[in-house]
Amino acid sequence: MKLPPASWHQRESLKNLVALLGGDQGDTRFVGGAVRDTLLGLPVSDVDLATTLTPEAVINRLKAAKIKVIPTGLAHGTVTAVTDDGPVEITTLRSDVSTDGRRATVAFTDDWKEDAARRDFTINALSADPVTLEVHDYFHGTRDLETRHVRFIGSATERIAEDHLRIMRYFRFLARFGNDAVDQDAFAACKQAAASLRSLSRERIADELMKLLATKNPVFAVGQMFQAGLFAHIFAETDGEAELLLARLIRRETEMDVSADPLRRLIALLPKDSDLSLKIVTLLRFSKKMRRAVTSRLSEPSPVPEAIPALAYHHGADAARDMALLFAQDSDLPASLALLENWTKPEFPIGGGDLVEMGLERGPIVAETLREIEQAWIEKGFPGDREAFELAKLMVRQASTR
Repeated sequence: MKLPPASWHQRESLKNLVALLGGDQGDTRFVGGAVRDTLLGLPVSDVDLATTLTPEAVINRLKAAKIKVIPTGLAHGTVTAVTDDGPVEITTLRSDVSTDGRRATVAFTDDWKEDAARRDFTINALSADPVTLEVHDYFHGTRDLETRHVRFIGSATERIAEDHLRIMRYFRFLARFGNDAVDQDAFAACKQAAASLRSLSRERIADELMKLLATKNPVFAVGQMFQAGLFAHIFAETDGEAELLLARLIRRETEMDVSADPLRRLIALLPKDSDLSLKIVTLLRFSKKMRRAVTSRLSEPSPVPEAIPALAYHHGADAARDMALLFAQDSDLPASLALLENWTKPEFPIGGGDLVEMGLERGPIVAETLREIEQAWIEKGFPGDREAFELAKLMVRQASTR
């Protein structure tokens, strides 16, 4: 089997790099996702090379050709060449000497099959000759691509013991490339090793989870994660209802032609208690911006169309849209989303100085009354300046008599 034609392997900068690294002599191949995705007819963004050359030899050749090189992971044999068409990672063939479930000690090798054997899944162990485009497949990865069967290379238990993050990666790849059927050996190994997720950094867990939720339809994979008991070690506060809410959300995204958003989908899995969810995303090391986004979207558990403009005013149109998609009744959803089309936040026309001019005494009462007026203005549907000032005068008179 050969790689089908694709624009990425026709790039002159890549051809020059391959020639420099002995691609015509079998020293260097395309590996990993670029090979897999090209066989599937998917777009390719990142290109990785593997080589029999040592990292030092790679660096010397790149420097001699005046190609910028970054020693991104020398201990693991990886350097990055900066080409006119973007960065290309180049990794020396490796075999694992020892692993502890989080990191590996490696030795360099010139055995292509040995290097492929240390990868996670059969569909990720493919390589291709950069000159002939012949695909090298040591573990039936092309067959698994055709049948959409995601499975570990060799023993699933051993692969997971080498790197516990492979548990999360399995379900992400199942969501992206699978056929709504788990590999029983993989599932059993993931279930057995679920507690090992606790040994990983929360950032790595969160990164894999968000990548999974960004896939087209992760519902089946997430359901299998629940069955395997993974969420007990990610955030135990979620439950089976979350799976149903996620399924409903994704159905709505499709029906309403709304782009998928992993954060919105994560919120479907989180507890509806905003304080508890904030604690979870804080432990997962989410940014302040993302933490605020989570709490804002949990501020209204059952939004109706009449409440949507106020929610958009307070939290932004994106947050209001997410609240509707997540929590609105099916019958209310079209109207709620229609209200947000071409939404522009109205400007509140009243300031504290206006209230003083209307006769309100200076002091804390000004800010308090201004907030009350703004809330009344929102509830009346954001009337124009004239009506807003009449409303303000009325409420100033009421405040002055307290």
